[in-house]
Amino acid sequence: MEPPSSTQPRIVLASRSPRRVDLLTKLLDEAFGEGEMPFDIEPADIDETPLEFETPLAHVQRLAQRKAHVVAQRYKDLDVIVIAADTTVDVEGEIFGKPENLEDARRMLSEMSGRTHRVHTAISVVRGDRQAHTVDTASVTLVHITPELMEWYLGTGESLDKAGAYALQGDGGKLVETVQGSFTTVVGLPLEPLSDLLAKCGLSWKIGA
Repeated sequence: MEPPSSTQPRIVLASRSPRRVDLLTKLLDEAFGEGEMPFDIEPADIDETPLEFETPLAHVQRLAQRKAHVVAQRYKDLDVIVIAADTTVDVEGEIFGKPENLEDARRMLSEMSGRTHRVHTAISVVRGDRQAHTVDTASVTLVHITPELMEWYLGTGESLDKAGAYALQGDGGKLVETVQGSFTTVVGLPLEPLSDLLAKCGLSWKIGA
C-alpha cells in the first residue's frame, strides 16, 4: 500500500469516546500502517436532547451532522477532515440514550430483556465544502436477563455511560444473545461505511485496499 502523502488532510474525531478512538485508530492503522496517520480528538459538546417527536433515525442523523459542522467551523481555513458519529438504541421507535441513573438503566434493560432492538449509528464526515453522511443499523437480541444477572451488571457501573444501558464490547456482552449486522455499528463507529465516506471526501484509501 502506498504511504500517505504529505498532502493528506489532518483528521479530527469529534468525539472523546474511547470506543470510537480505538476503532478509528484500528481503521487508520490498517490503511496506512501503525501510527502513520495520527488524528486529533475534539468533541463538539453539543446538546444531545432529543427533539419532540424526533425518531431514533432522525435523532442520530441530526446529532452526527451537528457535531461534525460545529467542529469543522473551528478549522474552516485549514484542510481538515472532521469525523463525527452518534449512536442510539431504538426500541420500537423509542430512543434509549444514556441512562440518567441506575434505576433508569434497570428500566431500559428490563424492557429489552429477551427482545430484539435496533442500534443506529450515524456518521458525518466534513471536509470544507465536501461532506458525506450515512446511517448503519444492526439488530441486537438480548438474553432473558434474570434478577441475578441484572444486579451483577448494574453493579459493574458500565451501564451508566452507554446508550441503551449496555456495552457490547464490555461486560454487557454477556447480556447479548445475537447481533445481526456490524459489531462496530453497535460499538459506535461502523468502519466500512466510514471508509466509504472518507473516500468520498478525498482520503485516498478504503478498508481492504
